[in-house]
Formats: sequence, C-alpha cells, structure tokens
Amino acid sequence: MILVTGGTGLLGSHLLFELTRSGKPVRALKRNSSNTAIVKKIFSYYTQEADFLFKKIEWFDADLLDFSTIEEALDGITEVYHCGAVVSFFSKDYARMLKVNIEGTANLVNLCLENNINRFLYVSSIATLGRADNEGLTTEETYWKTAPGNTRYSVSKYGGEREVWRGMEEGLQALIVNPSVILGPGFWHANSGLFQMVFKGLRYYPGGINGFVDVRDVATIMVNLMERNISRERFIINSENVSYLQLFSYIAGYLKKPAPTIYVSPSLSRVAWRLEMLRSRLTRSTPKLTRDMALTSSRKYAYSNEKIRKSIGYDFIPVEKSVAGICEKFLGDILIGIRQ
Repeated sequence: MILVTGGTGLLGSHLLFELTRSGKPVRALKRNSSNTAIVKKIFSYYTQEADFLFKKIEWFDADLLDFSTIEEALDGITEVYHCGAVVSFFSKDYARMLKVNIEGTANLVNLCLENNINRFLYVSSIATLGRADNEGLTTEETYWKTAPGNTRYSVSKYGGEREVWRGMEEGLQALIVNPSVILGPGFWHANSGLFQMVFKGLRYYPGGINGFVDVRDVATIMVNLMERNISRERFIINSENVSYLQLFSYIAGYLKKPAPTIYVSPSLSRVAWRLEMLRSRLTRSTPKLTRDMALTSSRKYAYSNEKIRKSIGYDFIPVEKSVAGICEKFLGDILIGIRQ
C-alpha cells in the first residue's frame, strides 16, 4: 500500500487522482480539521468517476509531529510520497514551518527506516536550490547558499531536505523532486491567489522571472520516478521559465481581463511591503504583501529541466496551455457559485 502525506493540498490531491485511477491502493494522511471534499472536487475536473475513485482512498487522521500516529499510519505501507508541508510567506508562520517541514520530515524518515519502507519520495522545492551566477540556468548541481535573501519557506524546506539526504545515508531508498511554482485548479488561494487577483483587475506587475509547472506534470513525474525505482537522486520539475508579466498576461487573456501595465521596481517593492506590514499591524489584518513575496517576485530565476527530460523522456505541458485549462475551470467554478 502507498502512503501520501499532504493529500488534501493542491499537489497531493492530484497525486491521489493519478494513483487511484491507476488502481493502486492508497492511504492518505489528513488532519482532523481537514476537508476532504476539495479532493473529490479536484477529481471531478478530470473524470466522471470522481466518487468511485475518491472512495478508494483510505483516509487516516495523523499529525507529522505525532510520532505514534505516524507509526500507525505506516502499518502495511511499502511506498511513501511525502507532499505534506506548511507553505507560507508570513513571518507569523515561520516557527510552525520549521517545526512541520523539518521535524515532521525527520519523524517520517526515521519511521520509514525503522519499518523498512521500500521507497520514499520527498517533495522539496526549487527554493532549496542555489541561484546560478549571472542569471544563468539553475540545475540540480546548483547548491544552496545561506544568504539574507533566502525566504523563510526556503529555509524550512532546505532543512527538511537535509533530513531526507541523511535518511539516504542511513539506507533509505529515497529520491527528491524540486518542483518550480506549481499551477493548478481548485485551490484558488494558492500561489498567492494569482487567478483571483487577475480576475479582480490586477494593475501592477513585478519584473521577476520564475519557473512554472502544471500540477499534473508534477504528479505524473512523481509516479513515473517511483515506478522506475530511481533513488539517491534529485530532479528539478519545471516546464518553462516565464516572467510574471507574461504569466499575468496569459491569465488575463484567458479570463478576458486587462493585463497589468504598471511596473513595480525592486526598490518600490521594498517600500510597498514595509508599508503593507505597517498597515496590517495598525488594522490587525493579514498583510497582502510580505517581504518574502516581494523578494521572490522581483528576482530573475531560471531552472533547467534537462535532467528529468533525459531521464524519463518527458514532455511538459506549456505554461500557456496550463493557464488556459486552469482559467476554464476557474470561470466554471465562478458560474457554479453564481447559480448556487
């Protein structure tokens, strides 16, 4: 049986769809407060048999920080996909990110070693990789460098990744995937609510470039790698390197909204996030822009997908095609909401 952590998230729900439609027995971890209805909704985007496939999932309430419940969840398990993590750009979540993303991963790695789990796949992030010099291509060999500009999320995921590498040294048959920014439907607040922001009329754009990938590509590649018994390797999963202006323009075009036209320079971005932090403190509200958001969106990053393409012969969904499909589902959800 296969165990999936983070099954109620964007990537986890798509991975569960990929596994269940392949007929594989799956147990998925969730918190007591998690709503599994979103998983069935994701399934319904791609099949008329959403209910049938959803019922194949064995749900298990557990917390990555609770050693005993994780041990129970591993009973009868032969493979683990570790997608579960806290993802946040907010400083108030930093302590929890460190706790879950590092200590929770360490717990899972240790128990997999003790229980002789055959295969382990860890979903890391491009945020744990170093940055290529002179705006060159970042590869799997571009190693992390400690620097003031690293986001809090990247620090926590790098710590979790180190636990997996440590597990490999102790005999765990594991591999790591480093997806770029994942695009997918249903979780409309994910990726800082990009589709919602553009739909409401986004006027500003930063000058940064980043890697983007369709969530279906990530899920498919993960299963493919596990089936090939590849271990002690890491793979960047990235479709294309696209500017934020181009991405926003794609989204605006398919949502039939005007594209943003006002450029936000890095210096203006630094001022903006500080003013937004001040506003949020005075009003006791959640900031709409944070330091980490401003840092990431202002920088130019580019990632190579050569290793994964050569290893399994994979062709990625182009970013524009991915955006077109997501926008169609976004508009469909809005229409359903209006009818209800």
